[in-house]
Amino acid sequence: MDIIKSIEHEQMKNKIPVLNVGDTVRVHVRVKEGNRERIQVFEGIIIKVQGGGVNQTFTVRKTSYGVGVEKTFLVHSPAVEKVEVTRVGRVRRAKLFYLRDRLGKSAKTKEKIGARIETKEVTIKEELVEEPVVEEAPVAEEAPAKAEETPVVEEAKKEEAKAE
Repeated sequence: MDIIKSIEHEQMKNKIPVLNVGDTVRVHVRVKEGNRERIQVFEGIIIKVQGGGVNQTFTVRKTSYGVGVEKTFLVHSPAVEKVEVTRVGRVRRAKLFYLRDRLGKSAKTKEKIGARIETKEVTIKEELVEEPVVEEAPVAEEAPAKAEETPVVEEAKKEEAKAE
């Protein structure tokens, strides 16, 4: 594997949420203030998803006190704690920049009727679970004669040879 790709692979999260344009989401972000750390929630509509790999980003827009606010988050950022989907939007575009010009009800997307609100996640890299190595104690065994071995014992020896 390429050196850069291997470094990027280490930085990626194991599981990322499925993010679609038009969905209303709650993004839980870690905010550091001095020596304290807290989680702040940013809720809005996803207006664009772009990039891929470590550089994949999504932009969320909300209206706060009559002012439109947009924030772009890195999907694999350690600052993004989790992303919850609250509404599944029905859109026919890849980017919803037209919402910037709209106010009130027209700034919302239509909701998919009957859509299940699930937090789907895609597994990017599997967690490697190492099996504990059991060391066998050396036991003095006598080699049985070839004619005395049963077919089951022969198959077990073949499997051990393949495993090594």
